[in-house]
Amino acid sequence: MSAPISNVRPDPDTVLVDIVDYVLNDRLESDLALETARNCLIDTLGCGLEALSYPACTKLMGPIVPGTIVPNGAKVPGTPFQLDPVQAAFNVGAMIRWLDFNDTWLAAEWGHPSDNLGGILATADWLSRTAIANGKEPLVMKDVLIGMIKAHEIQGCIALENSFNKVGLDHVLLVKLASTAVVGQMIGLTRDELINAVSQAFVDGHALRTYRHAPNTGSRKSWAAGDATSRAVRLALIAKTGEMGYPSVLTAKTWGFYDVLFKGQPFRFQRPYGSYVMENVLFKISFPAEFHAQTAAEAAMTLHEQLRASGRRVEDIAKITIRTHEAAIRIIDKKGPLNNPADRDHCIQYMIAVPLIFGRLTAEDYEDEVARDPRIDALRDKMQCVEDPKFTKDYHDPNKRSIANALTVEFTDGSSFDEVVVEYPIGHKRRRAEGIPLLVEKFKTNLARRFAAKQQQAILDVSLDQAKLEAMPVNEYVDLYVI
Repeated sequence: MSAPISNVRPDPDTVLVDIVDYVLNDRLESDLALETARNCLIDTLGCGLEALSYPACTKLMGPIVPGTIVPNGAKVPGTPFQLDPVQAAFNVGAMIRWLDFNDTWLAAEWGHPSDNLGGILATADWLSRTAIANGKEPLVMKDVLIGMIKAHEIQGCIALENSFNKVGLDHVLLVKLASTAVVGQMIGLTRDELINAVSQAFVDGHALRTYRHAPNTGSRKSWAAGDATSRAVRLALIAKTGEMGYPSVLTAKTWGFYDVLFKGQPFRFQRPYGSYVMENVLFKISFPAEFHAQTAAEAAMTLHEQLRASGRRVEDIAKITIRTHEAAIRIIDKKGPLNNPADRDHCIQYMIAVPLIFGRLTAEDYEDEVARDPRIDALRDKMQCVEDPKFTKDYHDPNKRSIANALTVEFTDGSSFDEVVVEYPIGHKRRRAEGIPLLVEKFKTNLARRFAAKQQQAILDVSLDQAKLEAMPVNEYVDLYVI
């Protein structure tokens, strides 16, 4: 006969405690992390502004009940909406992720830590407007930057050694977790309440990766992070009421997260929480493309220029060999028909073919009008991915974190171009000096999509000045983006 299960309530799992103590106690004195967070902020908001050009995104924007305006609610940048913080978090989270153009973290579990900005910014804006209405001081943008750094760190450090995709779960689980912890601290949860909130994030339902993979790839991948960060705000607010938590949500035998969803394996950790992830995060600067293909697209742009200079045509190409890393093959090596933009921006062959043909890769290039060009699929059929073990090793090396791709083009006459190798994309930490000026130009371009020149300049005057931005009340900064 088996022994009865003890009903003595255990101490909280160490993973929960470590997250909460980091969020509550770490002072984050890294100037590099704060500067990178500022660049991350403007890049992330700019991605959201660009997404507002697409009806597939904007149809999801606004209140649940049309016409609802929430007094002292959070405002959604680039729109006229003022919403409750949960719905505002969904709006902001969906728009910034829509075009797959915001930052990226590649590890055992890849993801996009700036997805957390939806919950962080919406909550900070709502808290600030409410505080002012009650005669109190608002939060300032430095609070938002610190929240971003901590959310990046929680999501990224767990991702380093723990692959959720290998058990079929989507990486937005980590967005929900990180946002819950950071938002919970922002709304003033006690340590015990915050542990309860984080436990709720683990016990919650979790998204499958179905919408990211053939044959079901679809647009939910563009709003899944908005859903996750908004759910985090909801869970934090529930914990604020004094709702109980579940201290052994991870480790409980049979019914805990590890046994039910993680094949019985506990999480592993490479490093303690600090500011490592924000300092090393990858920016998508040149291309709105799944990050494992960023260097491939850059190499394809080089080959496009070589084709032009040599007078050759893409029709003369007989074969393209893509020397790449294991993660790229697992995630974006895709044959057969591509059914929608979400399918195309997760296909390495498509993301090579378009720049080879047109000398560009923009969000519009994933739409049906461009995809109908028969040359694209003809080129895709001539491509083959081959794993290079060194590329895979360097991808996982914490001192390199490369995302290498190399392309070799062979022609029908038997000749070929020299292989073009790109190990580190323009958004990598190793290319910051080269990348940040381009990131600022990307932000300016995105501002011009929505705002008149005077409003653009007002945003830039604050956003490009570290001290001025950090000191500005959150509500005043968000007001700069109101339509």
